[in-house]
Amino acid sequence: MLDRLQAVEDRYDYLNEQLSDPAVISDAKKLREYSKEQADIEETVQAYRTYKEVTKQYEDAKAMLAEKLDAEMHEMVKEELSELGGQREALSAQLKVLLLPKDPNDDKNVIIEIRGAAGGDEAQLFAGDLYKMYHRYAEAQGWKIEVIEANATELGGYKEIIFMVNGKGAYSKLKYENGAHRVQRVPQTESGGRIHTSTATVAVLPEAEEVEIDIHEKDIRVDTFASSGPGGQSVNTTMSAVRLTHLPTNTVVSCQDEKSQIKNKDKAMKVLRARIFDKVQQEAEAEYAATRKLAVGTGDRSERIRTYNFPQSRVTDHRIGLTLQKLEQILQGKLDEVIDALVVADQAEAMNKAEQG
Repeated sequence: MLDRLQAVEDRYDYLNEQLSDPAVISDAKKLREYSKEQADIEETVQAYRTYKEVTKQYEDAKAMLAEKLDAEMHEMVKEELSELGGQREALSAQLKVLLLPKDPNDDKNVIIEIRGAAGGDEAQLFAGDLYKMYHRYAEAQGWKIEVIEANATELGGYKEIIFMVNGKGAYSKLKYENGAHRVQRVPQTESGGRIHTSTATVAVLPEAEEVEIDIHEKDIRVDTFASSGPGGQSVNTTMSAVRLTHLPTNTVVSCQDEKSQIKNKDKAMKVLRARIFDKVQQEAEAEYAATRKLAVGTGDRSERIRTYNFPQSRVTDHRIGLTLQKLEQILQGKLDEVIDALVVADQAEAMNKAEQG
């Protein structure tokens, strides 16, 4: 581990020199690449330097303890040695996590697609609850939400809502929301007071850059139509809504959120690119990891990942067996406790695989 950390520090110092080189400064592409790489490893380097300093202090204290000291000084050095040993162990554990392979999509913006699934009107109302939950969570993180397509119902839910979350590290947190979410409650539409079970699906896609996925104009059919609202009624008479069909994959995306056809096409293109990028990634992963299952689940969107039980004010994440009696807080967007637990489980599984491999 120490050899790998030293190599990371050497690379950091090299990048630091390069970023002061006029030839690199004048090359926008190289400057951006080097700056990003340096930023990505900065936390690891700072933790490693702290680890080296604490280790030096630990060895010095150990050497002092071997000398002839009076009782009071001996006790002080023993206490310091114990404290430094604890710090060193904590830093070592942190460095093991920092050395784990990083998901290349972690820093990206995300596109989230929520759809009401089993349960009719109640499933669509629950889809609306999930959208509000993610909206509040994103606001708390300082991220920006941008609705791309919303198919609202008259009761206030959504048959489908697609939105983008813009913010550094958005994918690293929200990727764990991928899957089927189940709600157990008495529906607003139920007069008999019976508890119903309904589901909504959440798909989380990393935003794909143009350089990552090559989509040719000739492969896209563009259709325009008038925007519509709940129940299908016409919202305006201009042909501002856009539907894009990627012919090779038969992927269809529509957007009618903006009044401008150009803006709608741009938003639809972002979703189309993300969906195709996600499809390519999933196919590539399936080739070498058909049987692989992470501690946090398979990520299959048909898999039930979480249950929201209203009568008992309980939320259970089935992937890691986490149950919290904090339903209202979680629906208010306070997802940190759930997401942090999923991150820890994911890291533990990755560390276990690294040690075995």
